[in-house]
Amino acid sequence: MQILAALTTLLASVSALPNRLPAPTPSGIIATRQSTGTEITAANIISIDPATATCDDAPAPDECRTAAQAAPYVAISFVNFGITTFGEQAALVALMLYESGDFKYAQNHFPGVPGQGTRNMQSPAYNVQYATYLATVCTNCGITSAQVQQASDPTTLLALVNTDQWSFGSAAWYLATQCGHVRESLAAGTREGWQAYLQCVGTTTDDKRNALWSAVMGLGQW
Repeated sequence: MQILAALTTLLASVSALPNRLPAPTPSGIIATRQSTGTEITAANIISIDPATATCDDAPAPDECRTAAQAAPYVAISFVNFGITTFGEQAALVALMLYESGDFKYAQNHFPGVPGQGTRNMQSPAYNVQYATYLATVCTNCGITSAQVQQASDPTTLLALVNTDQWSFGSAAWYLATQCGHVRESLAAGTREGWQAYLQCVGTTTDDKRNALWSAVMGLGQW
């Protein structure tokens, strides 16, 4: 009952959120920037994190996505939420790879927080905001306000935003709506910007996070 009450309170608090971004692109993967060759590819992701090449022997097979499966969804998330600079995109990719364990997980298993998930492992509170946002600004995102209102617990709510398109889109949404103050320094590709971004998402640097970010930045472009 406490979880349900908390979820109801969160829904009420975000129901009046303004539409701070254009409506996302229609559901489904579309071709983006392919003519210029600047779209993130599976080869890019594998070069950053070789473990993404396969889902063989994945600990949670239903949640695992390979680089080839993930790349189109990551690319469209940049378009949907206006993430246009390589520095910002690099930070999102590094964060998602870390939080999802090489794209092997889409929900929290350790220690197992109910309702925490998507590829950047958003907390249940932000998943409510994310679902509400999508239901508000997009008529063809596969999420309705009624579904959000009727979600009986954080796990049910998570399922709404944990489809491939929106699971890989949550990091871009979070940067665009919650971390606007760090976007300029992220775009510049500075370590200070990376650290400020991690602070905005509620965590800190460590060797693996920094290694992933450095690997992405080392590409220089997609």
